Amino acid sequence: MGHQWWWEFRYPGLNVTTANEVHLPVGQTVVFQLNAPDVIHSFWVPVLGGKRDVVPHRVNQLIMTPEAPGEYPGQCAEYCGTSHANMRFRAIVHAKGEFEQWVKAQQTPAVEPTDATAQQGKEIFAKSACVGCHTITGVSAGQIGPNLTHFASRKTFAGSMMATTPDNLVKWIENPTHMKPGALMPNLGMAGEQSKAVAAYLLSLK
Repeated sequence: MGHQWWWEFRYPGLNVTTANEVHLPVGQTVVFQLNAPDVIHSFWVPVLGGKRDVVPHRVNQLIMTPEAPGEYPGQCAEYCGTSHANMRFRAIVHAKGEFEQWVKAQQTPAVEPTDATAQQGKEIFAKSACVGCHTITGVSAGQIGPNLTHFASRKTFAGSMMATTPDNLVKWIENPTHMKPGALMPNLGMAGEQSKAVAAYLLSLK
């Protein structure tokens, strides 16, 4: 699913949802069912081949067979608003057996934080407006923003713009539109120790 301005990937039958990273098994034909809840986007992974429009109220299909393990950049190829150029993703093609390991890890419940700062961050997250937009299994069930259950297993976030580091995450929580123009995530007024605690919690979600 193409959103303004990030990508959501759902795996039917596997109970796995992730954002801005699509994981694929090498040598296996995969079928993408493409749709958008807002405006027209275009799904494109140049190295793997194929490009399809992602259109509201319509499902387009794209079929590909990844031939070699690796990480391949993807991009929205249809102008879709302010942060169109920032609507990126990564296709990660796993060697044989590794895709199944990734699926198993994604199917596990969210990890309970053990660090005191991360525990505080969980409490702040659970009481904030974050829960209305984001899913963390067992904590919240929001459907507007990316699923965060295994957020820290991803190398990047915010449309694959930024590396998943404590500094970047704190900056994003405190001022998302400064980090990504036009970002639809609201400024929740978190700062200082609050934003650091929430960042620590999210970074505990492997």
